[in-house]
Amino acid sequence: MNSDQFEGKWKQIKGEFKKKYGKITDDEYTEAEGSFDKLAGKVQERYGKSKEDLKKEIDSW
Repeated sequence: MNSDQFEGKWKQIKGEFKKKYGKITDDEYTEAEGSFDKLAGKVQERYGKSKEDLKKEIDSW
């Protein structure tokens, strides 16, 4: 596991926390941000790409 994959795993955990925190506090923005962080983390873990590369790919969708 390289550092990008490890960072991706961490983003998934952080994203899941943000998502649950957003639901608890009724903050839709935080909940959506958590979902995005979790998605970015999964992609980063799977493909081992840097954060900048992932942001470029996701923005081009």
